[in-house]
Amino acid sequence: MALLTIAGVSCNNNNTSSTGSASGNDSLSASNPFYAASSLPFEAPAFDKIKDSDYKPALEAGMKQQLSEIEKIAENKEAPTFENTILAMEQTGKLLMRVSSVFNLLTGANSTSDLLKVKEEEAPKLTETNDAIYLNSKLFKRVQAVHADPASAKLDAESKRLLDYYLQKFELAGAKLNDADKEKLKALNKEESTLSTKFTSQLQAAGKDLQNTTQQPKLQDMPNREDRQKLFEASWTRAEKGDANDTRKGIARIAQIRAAQANLLGFKNYASWKLQDQMAKTPEAVTEFFSKLVPAATAKAKEEAKDIQAMIDQQKGGFKLAPWDWNYYAEQVRKAKYNLDENEIKPYFELDKVLQNGVFYAANQLYGLTFKERKDLPVWQADVRVFDVMDQDGKQIGLFYCDYFKRDNKDGGAWMSNIINQSKLFKTQPVIYNVCNFEKPAKGQPALISFDDATTMFHEFGHALHGFFANQQYASLSGANVARDYVEFPSQFNEHWASDPKILKNYALHYQTGKPMPQELLDKVKKAATFNQGYAFTEALAAADLDMQWHTLPVTAPLQDVDKFEAEALKKTHLNLSEVPPRYRSSYFMHIWSNGYAAGYYAYTWTSMLENDAFSWFQENGGLSRKNGQRFRDMILSKGNTEDYNKMFLDFRGHAPDIKPMLKKRGLL
Repeated sequence: MALLTIAGVSCNNNNTSSTGSASGNDSLSASNPFYAASSLPFEAPAFDKIKDSDYKPALEAGMKQQLSEIEKIAENKEAPTFENTILAMEQTGKLLMRVSSVFNLLTGANSTSDLLKVKEEEAPKLTETNDAIYLNSKLFKRVQAVHADPASAKLDAESKRLLDYYLQKFELAGAKLNDADKEKLKALNKEESTLSTKFTSQLQAAGKDLQNTTQQPKLQDMPNREDRQKLFEASWTRAEKGDANDTRKGIARIAQIRAAQANLLGFKNYASWKLQDQMAKTPEAVTEFFSKLVPAATAKAKEEAKDIQAMIDQQKGGFKLAPWDWNYYAEQVRKAKYNLDENEIKPYFELDKVLQNGVFYAANQLYGLTFKERKDLPVWQADVRVFDVMDQDGKQIGLFYCDYFKRDNKDGGAWMSNIINQSKLFKTQPVIYNVCNFEKPAKGQPALISFDDATTMFHEFGHALHGFFANQQYASLSGANVARDYVEFPSQFNEHWASDPKILKNYALHYQTGKPMPQELLDKVKKAATFNQGYAFTEALAAADLDMQWHTLPVTAPLQDVDKFEAEALKKTHLNLSEVPPRYRSSYFMHIWSNGYAAGYYAYTWTSMLENDAFSWFQENGGLSRKNGQRFRDMILSKGNTEDYNKMFLDFRGHAPDIKPMLKKRGLL
């Protein structure tokens, strides 16, 4: 069943993929490319035939079709069964899924003013459609009846999981509310959707020339302090200029709306509501988790700040370290401490070599996958590449699209999503894409990237593997359609192979000579792995903590002054280091205001605990090998959302998640 949102994108998977015929979509012209499933391999979209004007009618026809399908299920006179209620719901919304998956891709990776206008118009309607389904009393009663039916105990494990999934989805959406409260909730949901969509448009306009994070990569190479300060402040104040793109008023209202939504549903705050179906379960568990990390992270960041200040003093700078100085002088400290210069290693990271000799090679060594580029499928932009993905037996398991270069009409950051989800029920295989924002080289020049960028490629492909190895009956439980604090586990785990000696030697090849990176340089890269980790960890924790504090505001809290709230929140949790600003400031925190990570940004750190502990199992059992890769594939990557997350981890690791490997990896232990 379609996830009825038009969300922004981040490093995550959106459950909006689908296939299937267009039966029942009488309101859509047969000439619309979304009318029926694509005839291309794996039902890949015919991007060369889709026009901006096709989306609005297809979205509206898709909503109409799904509501009609849902109404038939709700009004069914037969006694509720798994087949005529749960399975029937799972099969609704094929047209809407087909168009929304492509629409979400384009609005994030290759938007136009026309597409953004459609997004603003359709987002509230999609929210209303979502409410019409999950606040439908008759439908909810049928779901409850199936759940209570003794016959449901005889269902197979995945079908039971799907039944539980839908019951919880209805309950968390407000299906138990009385009619008056449902109307209040619908109004709040619609207002939130409208403001969230507006936030995305404002931020895209405000930050056209900026990376989505507070710190900007260019600061590392800017010797002029005044220029550094200007660039940093442009980033820091991008959405706080008192103009049409100032987001503060909007996000303060979104926070207020979310507190009201949670209160209506009987929860003390938004985070308590949203963590119900997550691995952490409660905001208190997240706060306790943070309490174990903040002292170590900030202590390390303060040590690093001393080293940087010493470098400034050594050069007779005559000033106190400020946030715009950090990257520039940290790079100099790294050169002095590890004799490692970023510009010395960059010639060894040519994008295509990183992809084919690194990312793909690691997937081959661990899981037996092979890849073949194809040029016959249409793409959404000329730089996009497409690969067939073959399993160890040579059978094709999906299609992989990659879109790596920065464009003005592209959201910042990096992400993965499905265009098509794997599903045995629908007889579909995954069509997956990765998006990044690397600088495009001048014509005829090599695309050289940093080691951090290379690691990002491994990260996003970790998400892709989660999707490619999906082996589920139902699309709703397939692949990366899992909890926020579990979905980043496979992606962050895959980052480890970027620095594995065998993999690194295979892809770190000089773009001119083709020679591998010298062992001496490889050793330097490895030794410098924990460099600046205090800073990196502290900025991430500060952002995650801000998110949690915004979303634990009670319904009685007044409309917040955004800057004041942010300053007081960071002070309260001792994350107010002047030299280490949060990775995302509230006013441009896309993840939490429009990308589905509200009360969920902690997930990156939570899953870092999972993946480092899981990687320690590999280290204890011989490291990189097909045998170990197969075990990880079988026990984690192929399971989707078919089992309890804690159980899956426990079965693989043999114990509950341990925080120590993460702290050790970051040099904090």
